[in-house]
Amino acid sequence: MYLALHHTHVTAVCLSLGLFTLRGLWMLAGSPRVHAPWTRWLPPLIDTVLLASAIGLTRVLGQYPFVNGWLSAKVLALVVYIGLGAVALRRGRTYRQRATAFAAALLTAGYIVGAALQHSPASWLARL
Repeated sequence: MYLALHHTHVTAVCLSLGLFTLRGLWMLAGSPRVHAPWTRWLPPLIDTVLLASAIGLTRVLGQYPFVNGWLSAKVLALVVYIGLGAVALRRGRTYRQRATAFAAALLTAGYIVGAALQHSPASWLARL
């Protein structure tokens, strides 16, 4: 069960981040593709699979947010990432706000991936 959940989770992470990056680049370029109908329904579908697999992994591994430090850091950073993503793709009033939020969201996503891989709230700094 663990391997199936893990592979599903990692695949959903890659799809979610890849699609967010693509949509952000389209937004920066002013492309009308950012408003394509599938960009409305596909991200929530992928993110639902991502969340379900994350919940499944916490159950299988017995590691829970606000109990394990690295997992708590991931969840809190995820809230920041979601907020920044909303500003970048929808709520930002100016191009500069959207571009800044997009860059910050990508940095936050990098932190989340590092925390997951290192099992440390220090993220990539844990390797040093």
